[in-house]
Amino acid sequence: MPGQVVDLLVLAGGRGKRLGGRDKAALEVGGRSLLARVLDAKPLLGGRVVVVGDTPVPPGVLRAVEEPPDGGPVAGIAAGLAALRGGAEGDGGVHGPSGGQAGAPSPDWVAVVAVDQPGAAVALAALRASLDVAADHVDAVGHQDAQGHRQWLLAVYRRVSLERALGQLGQARDVSVRRLVADLRWQDEESGREHLGDVDTWADARDWEHRLRGGSMTTDEPQRKG
Repeated sequence: MPGQVVDLLVLAGGRGKRLGGRDKAALEVGGRSLLARVLDAKPLLGGRVVVVGDTPVPPGVLRAVEEPPDGGPVAGIAAGLAALRGGAEGDGGVHGPSGGQAGAPSPDWVAVVAVDQPGAAVALAALRASLDVAADHVDAVGHQDAQGHRQWLLAVYRRVSLERALGQLGQARDVSVRRLVADLRWQDEESGREHLGDVDTWADARDWEHRLRGGSMTTDEPQRKG
């Protein structure tokens, strides 16, 4: 596959309080679960995949949980990175078959995405397409939404930079993502912004049903830059 190979780390540990405590990963929008929609990114990114959370995953996908659980997204990122480093089955909260991934060389980049974003696959493909022109000093590539908010949990990170930022925290549990990424140097990408949006409420789910019925979503990889 041409271009950069990117591992995929999916955060699926949220409680979905505004959705009545539903497992967001299993929630269906447009006839498919949110997790299935995010996992559409797997062939577009070309790397390994880990899902962090107490939810079923398909064959060939690693699953990890932060120990202790419910430690927040930064703790989930730490657990997912540990799983991608190739810990043995059952080690460090890693569960399920490794699919031959243990011990494999780690790509330079890792995508981090919250599971509740139905358009994540296309947005991540656009970010992957921009990596070949990312300057050496760039630590992360992502989008800003219409309000100018950077999407930390739908972004591609230089692995060494993300690992370094985690190490500087001292602990990952109950730490904000804002604090984790505070010192990272970003490259903003315009392509793919139209696919941003999460599902926090039933109103969000209805909005996405409408968007998906309109046929505006596709998992085709965008044209590469240059």
